[in-house]
Amino acid sequence: MLGTIVNVVAIIIGTFLGMFLKKGIKDKYKNTIMDGIGLCVGIIGISGAIETNNIILVIISIVIGSIIGEIIDIDLRLDNLGHEMEEKFGKGDSNFSKGFVTASLIYLIGAMAVVGSLESGLTGNHETLFAKSILDGVLSVILGSTLGIGVAFSVIPVIIYQGAITLLASSVKGLLTPIAVTEMSAVGGILILAIGINQLGIKKIKVANMLPAIFIPVIYYGIISII
Repeated sequence: MLGTIVNVVAIIIGTFLGMFLKKGIKDKYKNTIMDGIGLCVGIIGISGAIETNNIILVIISIVIGSIIGEIIDIDLRLDNLGHEMEEKFGKGDSNFSKGFVTASLIYLIGAMAVVGSLESGLTGNHETLFAKSILDGVLSVILGSTLGIGVAFSVIPVIIYQGAITLLASSVKGLLTPIAVTEMSAVGGILILAIGINQLGIKKIKVANMLPAIFIPVIYYGIISII
């Protein structure tokens, strides 16, 4: 769990540093910075998505994952959790829920969270999560400066998600083949692109309801290996 703990600390420190810097940033700059972040997030998503070697699997994963996500309605549950925390800890901060949901999705989506947690649990190698911690820490400075304290509370789903994968690592080791991880990353890239689109205000996409799509390639290749 060391890797996840370091990741959490990096996010918290980054958020508070960003909030401290926020005082010297005018609103017009914040808006432009957030647009810039949206564009960068979109590019990160595209760069991950184009790595796929099986676009049909990626499309099917998005479709099936979205159906599962809509049935569970992960987006609504995450929003409700954000609003509940806003009422308890937000102190009137209208950006609290947005910061919590946006940061949570960015930190959880992607192969680094999954693969890093698996390496941490299976071999005690935390290098991937340490690298993720640096990236998340830098991003939390920017998000914290524009969206506030809600970003820091995103560590709760990070602990639950990455911690669970670390603890269950031994039981899923065989399913995480290199080809499965590649397609997971491609699906994750599309979801990250969707976050960028949301950030730019182009369209409101229920990214959280697409989260199950990330695991469809693993299930697919797991079934193929048995057959």
